[in-house]
Amino acid sequence: MTESSPQGPKNFATVFFATNAGLGYAPVAPGTFGTLAGIPAFYYLSLLSGVFQFVFLVAIIALSIWICGRAGDYFGEADDGRIVIDEFAGYLVATAFLPFTWGTALLAFFWFRLFDILKPPPIGFIDRSFKNGFGVTFDDVLAGIYAAIAVRFCLVLFT
Repeated sequence: MTESSPQGPKNFATVFFATNAGLGYAPVAPGTFGTLAGIPAFYYLSLLSGVFQFVFLVAIIALSIWICGRAGDYFGEADDGRIVIDEFAGYLVATAFLPFTWGTALLAFFWFRLFDILKPPPIGFIDRSFKNGFGVTFDDVLAGIYAAIAVRFCLVLFT
C-alpha cells in the first residue's frame, strides 16, 4: 500500500474525497469510520425532494466510481483500505428516500456495515471479480440495496 504518485493538487483532491476527508486513515475499521460520514449527509439529503435525492445519489455513485479508480492507482491497490468513499455511497443508498431519524440512521448503519462485511451473493462475487473503481463502488451499492430492504422491513415491523 504505497502512495505511488507524487502529491499534487489532483492527488490531494483524490485522496481527500477517497478517504472521506481522512476518515479512511483510521487505524482500525476504516470502512466503519468512513461510513460515519454518511450520517450527516443522510440528514441533509432527507431535507430534499425525492428527485434531488435521486440526482445526488446517482452523482455520488458516479463520483465514487471515478475517485475509487484514481485512488486505487494512487495507493497501488484497487480496494485499498483507506478508500472509503464507496462506503459513503453505499450508506446513502441504504438511507435513500427515508426521513431522517437517529433510529433510522443507526439501523441503516448497522445493516449496511453487516452486508458490507459479510458480502452475501452477489456482493462477494463483485468484490472479487472487479478490481477497479466500478467493482469497489458497486459491491457497496449492492450492500446498500440489501441494507435498504432490511431497514424498511425493520421499520414496517417495529414502528
